[in-house]
Amino acid sequence: MRRPPKFNLNEFLPYRLTVAAERLSVDFSRNYAKTFGLTIAEWRVLVHLTQTGEISVRDVEKRVGLEKSKVSRAASRLETAGYLTKSVNMDDRRLVKLALTEKGWELMADLIPVAIAHQDRLLSRLGDKLEAFMTTLTLIEDEDI
Repeated sequence: MRRPPKFNLNEFLPYRLTVAAERLSVDFSRNYAKTFGLTIAEWRVLVHLTQTGEISVRDVEKRVGLEKSKVSRAASRLETAGYLTKSVNMDDRRLVKLALTEKGWELMADLIPVAIAHQDRLLSRLGDKLEAFMTTLTLIEDEDI
């Protein structure tokens, strides 16, 4: 039987980054789930809308790393809660546009400071390694890698 070469999964960068990202996401989600009753998918949809204004479900899916079905379900729950509106794009009726309501903007006015404080705690842990970390992260995010 043919065997693969020796491979240390714990040193495989894509694996480590995925595990670290999931850990950070879940850790932060505990804050907003308890206080605001939101899921990870709902947070991602809402925070993305604060950056883009009105946008299609398809664009949210591409930008936040969620499957279309998860974005759609999150958007439906958020619409029911009164945080966003959904409307049909008149140029392409297959696309559903999302936009924050006044209630959604109010929620995010309370939630964004929690996100900023969470990030500040994370970044402070990096200390004098912060600049090198951010530079490295930018290199990894570069599409030419």
